[in-house]
Amino acid sequence: MPDNHDLSLYLQVADGVVESIRRGVLQAGDRLPSVRHAARNRNVSINTVLAAYRNLEDLGVIEARPQSGYYVRARLPEVNKVVMPVTPVSSPKLEVLDLIDMVFAAQQNPKFTDISLACPVGEEFYPAKKLSRILNQLLRSRPNMIGTYSLPPGSLRLRQQIARRTPLLGMSLSADDIILTHGCLEALQLALRAVTKPGDCVGLESPTYFYMISMVAMLGLNAVEIPTDSQHGISVDAVEALLKEKKIDALMLMPSVQNPLGCSMPIESRQRLAKLVNQYQVPMIEDGLYSELQFSGDLLPAVKAFDKDGWVIFCTSFTKTLAADFRIGWMSGGRYAEKLRRLKALSSMSEPTVLAETLGQFLTTGGYDHHLRGLRKRYAFQMQEARGLIARYFPQGTRATQPSGGFVLWVELPLNVDGVKLFHAALAEHISLTPGMLFSPNGRYANAFRLSYCYTFNEHYIAAIKRVGELACEMALSYPESEEVRA
Repeated sequence: MPDNHDLSLYLQVADGVVESIRRGVLQAGDRLPSVRHAARNRNVSINTVLAAYRNLEDLGVIEARPQSGYYVRARLPEVNKVVMPVTPVSSPKLEVLDLIDMVFAAQQNPKFTDISLACPVGEEFYPAKKLSRILNQLLRSRPNMIGTYSLPPGSLRLRQQIARRTPLLGMSLSADDIILTHGCLEALQLALRAVTKPGDCVGLESPTYFYMISMVAMLGLNAVEIPTDSQHGISVDAVEALLKEKKIDALMLMPSVQNPLGCSMPIESRQRLAKLVNQYQVPMIEDGLYSELQFSGDLLPAVKAFDKDGWVIFCTSFTKTLAADFRIGWMSGGRYAEKLRRLKALSSMSEPTVLAETLGQFLTTGGYDHHLRGLRKRYAFQMQEARGLIARYFPQGTRATQPSGGFVLWVELPLNVDGVKLFHAALAEHISLTPGMLFSPNGRYANAFRLSYCYTFNEHYIAAIKRVGELACEMALSYPESEEVRA
């Protein structure tokens, strides 16, 4: 136990930090002076500053970030648990589909600053130089690859390397179980075509990734929105009720690092979900795009890991982690494998050998896990930075999710802020965001939007978030807590 003098000193240091936060000198997301610097400035020991910082950390005022230091914790409440009834069967609304097209158009405009596109931008997010070297070496040693058609099943080396990694997600697959696809989107579309027919009902998380809504509409399918908790994922109770009543013909879900919420289902829920789809013999399409970007410890196993009779189709790609424009993904089709192979051949035959072999070689060298560790640390850090910016610039009453991985989070604004109006107001200032209405086939979540933090946090990105926050404050007639403190 420290003596009374030491206790007084470390409490004085802690009180000084709290006072700086109260007066707005230190704000959410700001880095505190290093322990050594603070000790020198206050003429106290390093142990005294450490005790003060640890006390503030225990109180939730600040947080330690590995290899970076101590930061003011974002005073931003998390999104409340979703409470909603299962939505009746419906076709996606035309206004939702039109808005999706408008968002894509804005995201492709180089004059716009994008704060919501879930596509990492910048050399620090991809091992571009290493891949370039491997690609050049392959072309020098095997120049005939460019003049040779790639035929199914595609690169054996890449399929073998993918199979070697599947135990990390609890699966045990062979190279023959792997179907290479043109990104994860083609895998999802092929899976939907394999397990449904026009008029069928597909269960979707709510909110869900908006391109899933477009796919459902394109294939003449109906959507059933299923309540999804912002921390624990889809309601398995609701899924079970729908299966019992035979109201859905297929499920399409993201159990790990769900887009747009960033949540991951607990293992027990995954096991129960797999058991249910096997029991009722209803196919489930598992989108595992962000499965390798989970922040904490060992990766949670895929639902596919608990699939006994092949009712789960697992889909993913390397576009978010290795090479965006290679557009190479893969799937494991379970009982639908042969049908999926035929659909893939009819759709796009096979993936380019030179690109698949480049990825296969990169995976072989063992650099992928090192690269993933760096990505996870960076995204975990930037997630907290993004939450800090939201806390600093958005109106009181704003909430945001605390993702378990990946690089997107869900922001809920006060109820009097219309996300679509905010989208148009930002668009007028050359800022692109994705309003919450896009993530529901029925146009829910009018006061929400998705934020992506897979960009370099430069002045343009930060200024864009600040400006959107200012626009939201004008609509809400409310201002950040930090503004009121400074006043």
